[in-house]
Amino acid sequence: MNISANDPPDHRPTAAWPMLRRRAELLGQLRTFFADRGFLEVETPVLSADTVVDVHLDPFEVHDGDAVFYLQTSPEFGMKRLLASVADDNDRDADAPTAIYQVSRVFRRDERGPLHNPEFTMVEWYRVGDNLAAGMSLLGELAATLLPFGPAERVSYADAFAEHAGVDAHRASVAALRNTAERRGINVSAGLGDDRDAWLDLLLVELVAPHLGAECPTILFDYPASQAALAVTRDSDPSVAERFELYVRGIELANGYHELTDADELRRRNHENNAKRAALGKPPLPEMSRLLDAMEAGLPPCCGCALGFDRLLMLAIGARSIDEVIALPFDRA
Repeated sequence: MNISANDPPDHRPTAAWPMLRRRAELLGQLRTFFADRGFLEVETPVLSADTVVDVHLDPFEVHDGDAVFYLQTSPEFGMKRLLASVADDNDRDADAPTAIYQVSRVFRRDERGPLHNPEFTMVEWYRVGDNLAAGMSLLGELAATLLPFGPAERVSYADAFAEHAGVDAHRASVAALRNTAERRGINVSAGLGDDRDAWLDLLLVELVAPHLGAECPTILFDYPASQAALAVTRDSDPSVAERFELYVRGIELANGYHELTDADELRRRNHENNAKRAALGKPPLPEMSRLLDAMEAGLPPCCGCALGFDRLLMLAIGARSIDEVIALPFDRA
């Protein structure tokens, strides 16, 4: 992001002190929310040899001799390893928690803009035994507690696309999605090709998301199975992934899963995602990880969610840029 003549000198923070105090207050309220519900705050490594294998998330690499480590794009792997230790027969602890959360700095390359900073604060949580409905309920409670916009509504991915894009998100062909984009005057990149999920993402950003969370927070749920990431697919309908996201004023704020616990399926998805990365000219990410070992030992059924704390603060106070709520953003770090 370019620094304009109206910005403070380069050595000074972009967030004012009243904003930083409000940030600390909101963080305190968030910790109280989880403590009141029996969650234990934990810490996991920011730097690891393992990383999430995602088509669109590119981690920063740190080299130590011949070894390569990654600044984490999410604390997910470490936190799930903690949860797996609860169920591991060789490491059973009667006092081990079944609900954990973390406030972590995370890092993602090539993400900079009014809503993005390559280093940002993520709040992530997991609770053993929760299903999709329980996960959405907890997220709705958090939004109602920390934001001044009232209770959250729930809208399925299919219903949102039908209403705002006029397509069947789970069954429409690539040609139908392309025709919808062209008919609605969306600037279409030639690079989308026949990637159905890329077309769905384009329509989500351009036609659907601007309507989400307009009156109250919106929890979008039941994504296509092709966008499951680390969520389970529904037993009764394998075309649906038990994934959910929170939108407020058209901004994506949180992303949650009824969590995948099948190590073999995660291996398959990792391999598939690396193939897609290769097609985009991106380097592969390590497919083997200690998370897979932990899942083999037994990751208990659970639901988890990750929330962007900086965006939460932006929405709580009406900021227009993430730089208003971060003391020293990437350009001044």
